[in-house]
Amino acid sequence: MDELFRDVCFRTSRVVTDMYSTSFSIGVRCLGENIREGIYSICGFVRLVDKVVDTFHHCNKAKLLDELEEEYYRALRAGISLNPIVHAFQHTVRKYHIDDELVQAFLRSMRSDLYRSTYNEVDFKEYIYGSTEVVGLMCLKVFVEGDQKRYTELKPYAMRLGAAFQKINFLRDIRHDVQKLNRVYFPLLEVKSFNDNTKQQILDDIFEDYQEAEKWIRQLPPFSRWGVYTAYLYYRRLTLLIERTPAEVLMQKRIRVSNREKLWLFGQTYLNAKIY
Repeated sequence: MDELFRDVCFRTSRVVTDMYSTSFSIGVRCLGENIREGIYSICGFVRLVDKVVDTFHHCNKAKLLDELEEEYYRALRAGISLNPIVHAFQHTVRKYHIDDELVQAFLRSMRSDLYRSTYNEVDFKEYIYGSTEVVGLMCLKVFVEGDQKRYTELKPYAMRLGAAFQKINFLRDIRHDVQKLNRVYFPLLEVKSFNDNTKQQILDDIFEDYQEAEKWIRQLPPFSRWGVYTAYLYYRRLTLLIERTPAEVLMQKRIRVSNREKLWLFGQTYLNAKIY
């Protein structure tokens, strides 16, 4: 395979990650060079699918998603795609032996956003699994460089961290999801209004996820640990900001961690990397 084309594909995934998520970009930069490409390729593919279901409202999004899925499986069979993001992702799937069930679960959850606007408890858990827990598991395969034994040991904790990240994303984006996309993800909000009490109930669940997820970060290889810890600290900071923000304000503006704070977190994790 042409190495220049390969490099272009992975760099494209990096550009997509950098442009759409500065927080994840900082985390990936803290990973060992040996695994950065793999994580960028996963982030790039996930972001591409997410944009299809959330952004291109003037297009036939179901058709676009079907075509993207077909292109991925053609690439997986042939070992090549002229779509740079798809090519980089299939390369990572093959290299680290990422289970196809994880890819299918992710696509199912993304596809549900095309027709579903509310979720009961069962549907919500299935959506969380497919939208972020499996992404965490794909990344875990890269974090442990395909070591199946370590992957199996750390799998439950990686899932909890992915779930926490998605739930706090839902809270951060609740105004846009409700007002622009007509989606209500939290089952609790189907029977109760969004107020400070219901917000805190959701946050309590997220903090339980964090408590379990933190255990596995220390067990990751050194070349993975710093990057995951950086992302974890970023999301903890975002969670605390949301906890301090009244529910009515969350329905008016999107809470974010400032770039200055992100750099400060980056510095903190660098200083604490050896003792952590």
